[in-house]
Amino acid sequence: MAIAMTQKLIIILANTDPCDGEAIGAPIVQAMVAATMSFHVEVICTGTSTKLLKSGVADKIRLKSADTRSIHDFIKEAHAAGERFYYCSQGLDLGGLHKCDLIPECKGVVGAAHLIEGIMSPESKVLTY
Repeated sequence: MAIAMTQKLIIILANTDPCDGEAIGAPIVQAMVAATMSFHVEVICTGTSTKLLKSGVADKIRLKSADTRSIHDFIKEAHAAGERFYYCSQGLDLGGLHKCDLIPECKGVVGAAHLIEGIMSPESKVLTY
């Protein structure tokens, strides 16, 4: 079954603990699978989850304690598959961060209007964690 490129999956990571590999791993893997299925995929980190996109944080997190791959390794794979990661702008102020503090896989910083516009689009499907 062919999937139209206009279909979009938006995954919102709002209050998922970015330091909990098991909790953060599932939505990132689901997004990667959707990207390989030709969906346009955006992962928008807001709230507590914005910490995940800060340089160095995802490198220290493992899906399981015995894993050799970090969550950042999964983010890199998802990004290579076409997934786009965004950092919600309110997090920059709250965390005292700048764009240069974010991982290279972060496509950019977006505001609430981008989030709401995506959610309200008839082409979008939204998962929230």
